[in-house]
Amino acid sequence: MQQIKTALLSYGMSGKVFHAPFLELHPGFELTGSWERSKKLLHNDFPKAKSYKSFEALLEDDVDLVVVNTPVATHFEYAKKVLLAGKHALVEKAFTATVEEADELTALAEEKNLKLAVFQNRRWDSDFKTVKDVVDNGLLGEILEAEFHFDRYNPSLSIKGHKETANAGAGILKDLGPHLIDQALYLFGFPEAVFADIWITRDNSLVDDYMDILLYYSRFRVRWRAGFFVREAVPSFIVHGKNGSFLKSRGDIQEDALKIGKKPSLKNWGIESRSREGLLHTESGGKIIHENIPTLQGNYYDFFDGLYNSITEDKPEPVTAQEGVNTMRIIEASIKSNQQQKVIHL
Repeated sequence: MQQIKTALLSYGMSGKVFHAPFLELHPGFELTGSWERSKKLLHNDFPKAKSYKSFEALLEDDVDLVVVNTPVATHFEYAKKVLLAGKHALVEKAFTATVEEADELTALAEEKNLKLAVFQNRRWDSDFKTVKDVVDNGLLGEILEAEFHFDRYNPSLSIKGHKETANAGAGILKDLGPHLIDQALYLFGFPEAVFADIWITRDNSLVDDYMDILLYYSRFRVRWRAGFFVREAVPSFIVHGKNGSFLKSRGDIQEDALKIGKKPSLKNWGIESRSREGLLHTESGGKIIHENIPTLQGNYYDFFDGLYNSITEDKPEPVTAQEGVNTMRIIEASIKSNQQQKVIHL
């Protein structure tokens, strides 16, 4: 099996929790090392991996794929240098800070005949996979409206400085927004227009921490919302069609399991508790259905398997650069809509 030598640009939470465990699990990847600026933590988990002293040292090494998992404002600079060095790139969300940057990276990857993927792992959450299955199988009939939430109760400011200082990559729109946008576009396609309400709710916050954004499609509407003052969460996924409705809480267990050091697997991984099952209330064949339905298994391994096949068999990336561009287009339109307080046509 061909081995893809892979390096991380950071071994903080993103590298340790979301990337390294799946690179280790997949037989086609070899975790070569990570750029570590101050704390040297990689060797605690991967004794054979290298701790690079600089970005330049990493790029000069025998590496096939680089994971750009640094703060959003740095994604464009680092990803561009990775591609210019002749290496494939996997870029964390948000893809870039602007559409212009996203377009330039996409064109550069195509010019260099390199793979450029965006890490939108939430497509492989158990809850969203189940929502998509319900919609794709037509269990609700023609869709009229959907509402996605990514709510939490956390009034305190983050200890991570780059998340709380005004910069091109900070704020809830570029932090949680890409998850919700990507899921909406993946499920429903690109909308015709956007209306956004984005503001600051936490004391002493310098960055946006609340968003309520409406996507206009020709025959239905999709709303996505996120905020930091939700003690009692509503269902995270609400979908209404002409035949019925589906309500699902955010129940994927992968992130919590990874944070406490559990190792992912192919069999018993990403399986939600039955108590988190979604409620389907619909009509089929003249019969009313009102019942909880089993949740599909989630597994971020499938993203990395798709990335492996993309590189080794020249297949499309599991989340393409163009899909990353589309997400950035929604983000920029949302910013414009909020500033002008009007609907922005795409």
